[in-house]
Amino acid sequence: MKIQQLRYALEVARADCNISRAAQSLYTSQPGISKQIRALELELGTDIFVRNGKHLSNLTPAGHKIIEMAGEVLQKVQAIQSVAQEYTAQDKGSLEIATTHTQSRYILPEVIKGFITRYPEVSLHMHQGSPMQISQLAADGTADFAIATEALELFSNLVMMPCFKWNRCILVPKNHPLCQESRLSLKQVAAFPIVTYVYGFTGRSKLDEAFRKQNLEPKVVFTAVDADVIKTYVRLGLGIGIVASMAIEERDDDLVALDASHLFEYSTTSIGFRRETYMRSYMYDFIEMFSPHLSPEKVAEAIRLQGKPAAEKLFADVDIPII
Repeated sequence: MKIQQLRYALEVARADCNISRAAQSLYTSQPGISKQIRALELELGTDIFVRNGKHLSNLTPAGHKIIEMAGEVLQKVQAIQSVAQEYTAQDKGSLEIATTHTQSRYILPEVIKGFITRYPEVSLHMHQGSPMQISQLAADGTADFAIATEALELFSNLVMMPCFKWNRCILVPKNHPLCQESRLSLKQVAAFPIVTYVYGFTGRSKLDEAFRKQNLEPKVVFTAVDADVIKTYVRLGLGIGIVASMAIEERDDDLVALDASHLFEYSTTSIGFRRETYMRSYMYDFIEMFSPHLSPEKVAEAIRLQGKPAAEKLFADVDIPII
């Protein structure tokens, strides 16, 4: 049994049994992957994948368990390599970050710029997706860190730490009737067509919950995952926008951002990583650069306490910043 065979099998499973897609991810040939997987199955004496002719369609019952264990083995291999690099090339390596458009577009640029300046020999790669997708990327080891507002808590093997709190604003064109109101109410907001985030993105659940508590049914006419897209359709007059306050920039001076922090509960953005991850020194530094209250000592304590009742109290006395 070879590490390469396990890596091939795991990547095919992640690609929904699509060998062509797995070959592209691994920068190798389809026949090479097929040959290695078949050799592994012959050695194990059982099929990992269900076959329909020449195509793979699913995992066998044994395959599900084998792939799960293969993932654990490869994570251990990666940890061993990280330990060696920490002692032989402390400032060299790679960092894989999975996050949403909002974080990558409005929060991370200055952090990443500072990190690359400090660690020019560390290659940094960003994966974007939905909160569920990026949480899965961290949980299965594809990404080192997941940064999101939702879905991280669904994966029990992730250590999660709160980074900052944020809220929303109502985005309208100049001279919009809502600009005349000194303090908005949800009822006033619900009277207009709304353009906002797709459900599951950027704290959308808090938005829906607020309307539901007041028995209001907002008319959401358009949704997107990208605040820049939402702004575009507000400019077109499709409706009023509800976006994260962090998404407002100076160049948006043709629009008016109205305070809505009293209408919705604050959301918390967290950073998560696998509990068994070997943390390189530059990984600790990235976390602290992104969220200064998460010192290496605090992160190490979070790893130790994760899953225990005491873990819930770890950040109880920490003043989580509001942005």
